Amino acid sequence: KADVAGSLEAIEDEIAKLPQDEVSVNVIRSAVGGVTESDVMLASASDAVILAFGVRPVGDARAAAEREGVEIRPYQVIYRAIEELRDAMQGMLAPEEVEETLGSAEVRQTFRASRVGTIAGSHVLDGKITRGSKVRLIRDGTVVYDGEIASLRRFNDDVREVSAGFDCGIVLRDYADVKEGDVLETYTTRQVERELV
Repeated sequence: KADVAGSLEAIEDEIAKLPQDEVSVNVIRSAVGGVTESDVMLASASDAVILAFGVRPVGDARAAAEREGVEIRPYQVIYRAIEELRDAMQGMLAPEEVEETLGSAEVRQTFRASRVGTIAGSHVLDGKITRGSKVRLIRDGTVVYDGEIASLRRFNDDVREVSAGFDCGIVLRDYADVKEGDVLETYTTRQVERELV
């Protein structure tokens, strides 16, 4: 709701300019004049927020809004209304998962051990290999396993991590089909807040 038709048009134009690929804004009703009880009931039925530009609730509208749990947001400046709307839309975007490669190792030889399964005798090519980290097994450019490092050994000792240039024994969780020439790539993922473009 707005004080004059010109304000209403300006707000609707600004809303139309917002990027709405993933989160969209639906204008259910727009009109000139104060916020009425029927506006509140429509917002309640539509699960909507009322943007009140230069106008206030009239009659029993405020009491109805409290009773129905409808938010009435008053504004005097158009860009503030659009800024808050953009922030609300941004809050609705799902965070993006970003992947970061930690290290890679080439399998040079495999060993079978009755208690642990297949041990991949590997040489760390770059970064570091860490026990418990997420790992992909790549064979001829194709990912054939995506899981976790169950055990990491160096000279028969359990170790937490092995850096580039060193050899180690790697056991993958629930996977034994490791072959010479396979590449093991460790990685981590993290959530990043996304921004509307």
